[in-house]
Amino acid sequence: MKAPSVKMRLLVAGGLVIVLVLGLSGFGMTWLFKRHVERRIGAELDTYITHIASRLMFEANNQPHINNQLADPRFGKIYSGLYWQADNETSGLSTRSRSLWDLRLALPDDLPAINKVDIHVIGGPLQTRLLVHERRLRFTSRSGEQIVRLSAAIDLAELELSASEFAEDVGIILLLLGCFLLLAGWVQIRVGLDPLALVQQSIVAIRSGKIRRIGNDMPREVAPLCDEVNRLLEAQEASIERARHRACDLAHGFKTPLTALNADIRGLREKGEHKLASNIAAISLQMQRQIERELTRTRIRDFNKIYPCRIRPVITAIADTLKRTPQGEFKTIEILCPASFEVRVDANDLTELLGNLMENAVKHAKDKITVKVEKKHSKARIEIDDDGDGISSPFYEIAKKRGVRLDQTATGSGLGLAIVSDILEVYGEKLELGLSEMNGLQARFSLPLPL
Repeated sequence: MKAPSVKMRLLVAGGLVIVLVLGLSGFGMTWLFKRHVERRIGAELDTYITHIASRLMFEANNQPHINNQLADPRFGKIYSGLYWQADNETSGLSTRSRSLWDLRLALPDDLPAINKVDIHVIGGPLQTRLLVHERRLRFTSRSGEQIVRLSAAIDLAELELSASEFAEDVGIILLLLGCFLLLAGWVQIRVGLDPLALVQQSIVAIRSGKIRRIGNDMPREVAPLCDEVNRLLEAQEASIERARHRACDLAHGFKTPLTALNADIRGLREKGEHKLASNIAAISLQMQRQIERELTRTRIRDFNKIYPCRIRPVITAIADTLKRTPQGEFKTIEILCPASFEVRVDANDLTELLGNLMENAVKHAKDKITVKVEKKHSKARIEIDDDGDGISSPFYEIAKKRGVRLDQTATGSGLGLAIVSDILEVYGEKLELGLSEMNGLQARFSLPLPL
C-alpha cells in the first residue's frame, strides 16, 4: 500500500489540530457566554429585589404588599417565567407577583443571613427550572420590626435558549474560520514544501541531461540533502568512469595476447595441424567477440548526460553507407521518419543501434529494407523490416528474456543483436523480434522522447 504524501499528512494533522482547537474554543466561549448571562440575569434579579424592597408596604395585619407594580410587564403575565415573592417571617403572611398566579416559590428551608444574597435553582410552574435570588431584609412597620424574605426568580429556559443561539452563531463563525485556516494551512504547506519540488525538478533535469548538479540556491533546511545528492552523483560518476577504464584496459590488455595467438594458429596450419588450429581459432574468435562487446559497452554514454538528437539524419547516413557496400548496392532502403523527429539518446549510441540492425537487415534482405519511426505511447517506436527469410519464432521469445544473448542462442543473428540489447538496456528498453509485413524479420524497439 502506497504511503500518503507528506502534504496530505501535514494537512490531516493540521486539520485535526484546527478541529480540536476550534471545538474547545466553541465550548469555552459558550460556557463563558453562559456564565456572563447568568451574572447579568443575577444582577437583574438583584435589581428587582431592590425595587421590591423600596416599594414594600405593610397593612395593619403586617400583610406585605407593594404600592406599585414593577415596570417589567412579565411580572403581570401568568407563568411568564419572571416572578417575585415576599414572605414576612414575622407575621407569616406573604405576597407575590401576578405571574405566579396561585403558586408559590418553593424556597429551601435554610435561611440566608440578613441582607445576604442567596442563590438557588428550584422547580417552577409548568415543570420549569428557576434561578432564584433571595435576600432577608429588616423593615420597620407600625407593629415593629418585620423580617421579610424577598425572592426574584427567572426561568432557566431563557438562559439555555440564549446559550443555544449563541452556540449556533459561534459554530457558524468557527466553521468559516476553520475552513479559512485549512485553506491557509494548505497554502503554507505548499509554500513550505516547494523546495522539495525544486529538488525533484532538479533531479529530473539531471536525468534528462539538462544540468549536472542540484543548484546551491536552496533553503538551509534542504541544502544538506542537496549536498548529499550532489556528492552521491559525483561518487557515482567516478565509480562508473573507473569501471569503464578497467573494462577498457582489460579488453585492450587481451588484444595483444590474442594477436600472438592468431600467429600461432597460422603456424599450426602451416604445419598441417588444421583441426587443432580450427579449435583454437574458434575459441579465439569467441574471445574477440566478447572483447568487442565490452569495448562497445564502455562506449555507451552516461544516461544523465544525454541531449536530444534528430534521428532521420542518422538513419540517412547509415543507409548511404550501406548502399555503398556489396550487400546493399542493389537493395532499396525506405525511410519513414519525420525530418524533425528527436529522441533522447546519445548520437553515438543511436548510430550503434541503427547501424547494427540496418546492417543485419541489409545482409539478410532480398530486395527491400524499411526503417519506420513514429510516436507511440509517449515514446519513439522504431521498426526495421526486411523481406528476407527471417528466423524461426522460438527465438522471438528467447530474445525477450532478460540476460539472454541472442548471438549465443539464435544462429545467424550475429554479435550486433547482443550489442543492441546491451545499449537498449541502459535506456530501460529491450529489443523485440518478429515477423515483418514483408515476411522477413522485423526488429523493433522504443526510445525515450525529449522531456
